[in-house]
Amino acid sequence: MKSRSTDSKASSAGLKDISEPPEPDSTALSTDLSADLSADLSADLSAALLNWYDRSGRDFPWRMRGAHSNPYMVWVSEIMLQQTTVKTVIPYFHRFMEKFPDIQALAKASIEDVFLMWQGLGYYTRARKLHECARYLVDNTGGEFPKTYRELLKLPGIGPYTAASISSLAFDLPEAVVDGNVIRVISRLYGIQKSTAVSLPEVKEKAQNLMPKTRAADYTSAIMDLGATVCVPQKPDCGACPFSKSCAALKDGLIDKIPLTEKLQKTGKCGKLFWIENENGDVYIRKRTEKGLLHGLTEFPWSAVEGGRSRLDDISFPINGDWQNFGNVIRHVFTHIDLELHLFKIRLSKDGEAGFLTHKTNDSGIFVPKNKFSDFPFSTLMKKIIKEEAKQQE
Repeated sequence: MKSRSTDSKASSAGLKDISEPPEPDSTALSTDLSADLSADLSADLSAALLNWYDRSGRDFPWRMRGAHSNPYMVWVSEIMLQQTTVKTVIPYFHRFMEKFPDIQALAKASIEDVFLMWQGLGYYTRARKLHECARYLVDNTGGEFPKTYRELLKLPGIGPYTAASISSLAFDLPEAVVDGNVIRVISRLYGIQKSTAVSLPEVKEKAQNLMPKTRAADYTSAIMDLGATVCVPQKPDCGACPFSKSCAALKDGLIDKIPLTEKLQKTGKCGKLFWIENENGDVYIRKRTEKGLLHGLTEFPWSAVEGGRSRLDDISFPINGDWQNFGNVIRHVFTHIDLELHLFKIRLSKDGEAGFLTHKTNDSGIFVPKNKFSDFPFSTLMKKIIKEEAKQQE
């Protein structure tokens, strides 16, 4: 589209000789030049980052230099790494791959077995979606992953981030991966002074513009490594950064202020954990049916309400009896919830056990010996309960 000044000159063209060449559109030339310069700068930055990665890139059990030959390993590792640190993921990844070495093995497994391998990683919806997607791929594609971003997006449990990760890391396609590390690098490089929620579309666009046409897999690993090891949230090592000469945040003294993050508002909850034993010392457990982060995992009965300890009396016991509280308090932090559970215990006679199992709500619970707890997929929260109760017995 021409500028307004160009349009005004065009309106008087009839007064000039028809053979006179048109006047150059200075705005268009400026835009083209700017685009060329921007493209050159992006290429220079990408090359600098790849050179840095060749010298300083990290090695992981799920990483190869260049495109990975096994998309399944890329997929599992990327799902595990969401909301979880690399150090935590490495032993889980090894155990998971030993148990489920390929997508067919994962698809054949029960969800309980998958949860057992996942317990302690948290965010169990990831494991459920991983299992669901494995079964879908085995049933519909023979276990083969689609090789394009758009087709990957159609798979259950795979969103834009995971689709981009598989596309770039497994198939070497120039699809920009944008996680927290990349957001921080791009925001500082371009001096984006907006909250991450507002700036995300701009960050994605600039991240995609930086993506080279070749070595996409290495570039994706490189920019994530840069954010994880150099361009860290606090006290970044700008002297070691390949982007330092072009970094707007460094130039303007805004490194500590970019990116702008909004503090997550958490809800405080307080509740009761019901430790129910029979005469043999077996403990009542059940499979959690409520939708949410812990859906499908094994747990001891518990209930919580918003607020502090003053609201504990609002929570009723699942059975009448001589409940004891020894002051045990278990605290656990979810992404959006600060939870405080108070441990209450009861020991049932044979008649009490029979009555409880007859009249309890339909949650398919059972009594199991404590030495069999390892056979069940407990969440980190429930493992804290087990550890706290064991300390009390010492």
